[in-house]
Amino acid sequence: MFNFNEVLETISMVEREHLDIRTITMGISTLPCIRGTAEETAKSVYDLVCKKAEKIVPVAEELSKEYGIPIVNKRVSVTPASIICAPFPEKSALIGKALDDAAKTVGIDFLGGYSALVHKGTADYEKKFIESIPEVLASTDKLCSSVNIGSSKSGINMDAVALMGKIIKKTAQATADKGGYGCAKLVVFCNAVEDNPFHGVGESDTVINVGVSGPGVVQHAIEAIPEANLTDLSEMIKRTAFKITRTGQLIAREAAKRLGAQFGIVDLSLAPTPARGDSVAQILEEMGLESVGTHGTTACLAMLNDAVKKGGVMASSRVGGLSGAFIPVSEDIGMIEAAEKGNINIDKLEAMTAVCSVGLDMIAVPGDTSESTISAIIADEAAIGMINNKTTAVRVIPVPGKGVGEQINFGGLLGRAPIMAVHNQSSNKFIARGGLIPAPIHSNKN
Repeated sequence: MFNFNEVLETISMVEREHLDIRTITMGISTLPCIRGTAEETAKSVYDLVCKKAEKIVPVAEELSKEYGIPIVNKRVSVTPASIICAPFPEKSALIGKALDDAAKTVGIDFLGGYSALVHKGTADYEKKFIESIPEVLASTDKLCSSVNIGSSKSGINMDAVALMGKIIKKTAQATADKGGYGCAKLVVFCNAVEDNPFHGVGESDTVINVGVSGPGVVQHAIEAIPEANLTDLSEMIKRTAFKITRTGQLIAREAAKRLGAQFGIVDLSLAPTPARGDSVAQILEEMGLESVGTHGTTACLAMLNDAVKKGGVMASSRVGGLSGAFIPVSEDIGMIEAAEKGNINIDKLEAMTAVCSVGLDMIAVPGDTSESTISAIIADEAAIGMINNKTTAVRVIPVPGKGVGEQINFGGLLGRAPIMAVHNQSSNKFIARGGLIPAPIHSNKN
């Protein structure tokens, strides 16, 4: 139970420090929807999502009013759609449209799961599915896509990596009128998780996962102890993460009960927004850096990420998803300003991904960046994930018609992004080799 002081503390976190429930996500298994034709399957998918998720928005709004905590996004995730489309991959777009239509009908913000798992190899039906991604993302509004191209157990599927470089470029061109916005809804993973913001084949029929975010709360806690050493700072971050996670678990359990679903996990992610005071970069600067990106940034981020996870695990036995600190450039005012000043670049961001959650996120690059360069960026990030047995990802946006020094503004939570430089030297021969980068020796644990 919460005591009176904890209630007052939580109110302060919400009103002054940007504490919020970043997402309530309903995971839905669409495996029972497979029918004899693509048209029948699409109708079944639409009907199932509308039935299961019809109350997620009103329930989220009820909980937000009752507990006084903003719930920013309401989402649905489904079984990786390439599995559902396997009998008729050439008609995958029909399933994509059905999912997007269902998302609009129930009024959610995003629907994730137009996804494929090709970390060990790419079946013919999966290749056709992946090739449909640019068209589908260009013709839908709420649908998000991901492809898992590697894992610590299987290695990195470099043929899939090469293909994704082409897919990202095509998606940017297909949404050129929106600055390549389709790429903001496309993520390439190594070691993708099953529970949030996805819905794996090992999950039950319907699950509720909650993502909690509080960079401002953590920054405020650090500000309160300006002379503390790093040991005491870590303890303070752990205690703060504990309180944030308890709030998320309360909302998650209540939402699951009201929606007749299983409670899944709390994803404790310090996910920033473009608002000042809600920035992971500013946390790092409060720890003692003049600017994020300078020497010491990776060490500060490592400590922050570890302390957040320790505090979350203390508060709930169901912490999962992509828990930790996120560093999306366009969505973090501190990152945006550091990139504009040239204090942080893509190489430093890559180093930081070795110690934080996920990877190279919401990074805008020149529109003329080659397919092989994008593939090489994906391969580098996947290698960090594979060797370190952690989830890594790439969400880069080659902005059509723009170059280094210019900006792209997506608005809302996606913010704005300075176009960042990439290396000019070619990686084409490396990517063209194809094949599989074998899994590291520590994968042999059976």
